[in-house]
Amino acid sequence: MTRRLTLRARLALLVAAAVALAVAACAVASWYLTRDRLYQELDRRLGATADGPPGARAGGPPREQRFAHELSRALMACDPAASTTPDGSRLPGPEFMQLVTTAGGPCTVPNAGSLTVTGADRQVARGERASATHDGTGVDSAGTPVDVRVLTRRFISIDGTPAAMSVAIALDEVRGPLDGLALLLTAVSALGVLFSAGAGLLIARASLRPVDQLTGVVEHIARTEDLDTRIPDEGADEIARLSRSFNTMTTALAASRDRQQQLIADAGHELRTPLTSLRTNIDLLLRSEATGRELPAAARHNLLVSVKAQMLELSSLVGDLLELARPAETEPVQETVALHEVLHRAVERARLRGPGLTVVADAAPWYVSGDPASLERAVVNLLDNAVKFSPPGGRVEARLDGGVLTVRDHGPGIPAGDLPHVFERFWRSPSARSLPGSGLGLSIVARVVQDSGGRVALGPAPGGGTLARVDLPGAPHPSD
Repeated sequence: MTRRLTLRARLALLVAAAVALAVAACAVASWYLTRDRLYQELDRRLGATADGPPGARAGGPPREQRFAHELSRALMACDPAASTTPDGSRLPGPEFMQLVTTAGGPCTVPNAGSLTVTGADRQVARGERASATHDGTGVDSAGTPVDVRVLTRRFISIDGTPAAMSVAIALDEVRGPLDGLALLLTAVSALGVLFSAGAGLLIARASLRPVDQLTGVVEHIARTEDLDTRIPDEGADEIARLSRSFNTMTTALAASRDRQQQLIADAGHELRTPLTSLRTNIDLLLRSEATGRELPAAARHNLLVSVKAQMLELSSLVGDLLELARPAETEPVQETVALHEVLHRAVERARLRGPGLTVVADAAPWYVSGDPASLERAVVNLLDNAVKFSPPGGRVEARLDGGVLTVRDHGPGIPAGDLPHVFERFWRSPSARSLPGSGLGLSIVARVVQDSGGRVALGPAPGGGTLARVDLPGAPHPSD
């Protein structure tokens, strides 16, 4: 298995590669720019040589006339072997010079070497082009092959014969400096790569230092499970944003853990009472059978009724705990629910639980989006709460109008100091601790209403009692 490079190594390599490519591109561009400038200078010198009168350096019009006369003689004779003038002297002019006839053949100039004729030179000789500049090869007057830069232009002899004159300069004047420049640029590029590698490593270390700190804190939290540890999040860069996000996540995890621990502690406390009562009653029944002393029928019946009531209370408590323990990230069921029908069903169940009470409902059609089972459970919990606190023969009134559900009882009401706590888990007012219940009913109501996008509140009712108000968004028709 191939081992992947660390992030620091990859960042250093990327920086080194980027700098190396930039240095190499600059070196190549510099070499080509220098080469173009040197070639431009060669071409300028060739143009000046071809434009000026031949032999101007030798001085005096007689020499110039003699030079033009000898060029014309060479063109007419077109003797490639000629290397000197008839009297053996060297003609004034450039080191490389050659004539090209209209037929494409070369005509050497005395003591001016020879050049290889190209197609471009022939086109100039035939009048198809005014001039041609190109690299070529030639042989100097000593017979040594030389690479040259060639300029070919039209030439008209004294007798009017058309031809082309090629002048050239050896490329050694350019290639020597270019080779030296190439070596220098190669050395500079190599040093640049080494420097960029070191700079990349330093940049990687400096850039990843916050990441190392973040990694150390995360490893500490994973090792110790200390969710209260905070990561420094000063600044506005990406690392600071990541640190703030991680702090937010750990805060949420710590809050979730605290809620879970609190739920477990509260559940254990609430389960302890019915379980103790069940164990006591069952022990009493078993002891009666073990000793052969049967309990009176009425006492035995009361014990069994108590056991059944405790079992029902346990079942209700477990159901409430499962509802509250449902993961918050789980998407609740969302469908159109006829809230008025839910209210009527909940009222029927409330009447069974409070046979001596009058439970009435007035519900206008209203449709909401939510989980049908959870909404019905929430409405039942509100009615159960009203039934539990209603006096014997009392009246519970439920009303649904325009998305506002109200449930009112005529009981003792809730003290003002208890109102902020009524929706907390397992919270029970001192006056209600002797009554059945787990203290989870209103917590479930608050959660279900919140999941459906609504609001719930409890407060004193006019004339006494408690008024529960639930606002749920919806419409009077399913299609709305």
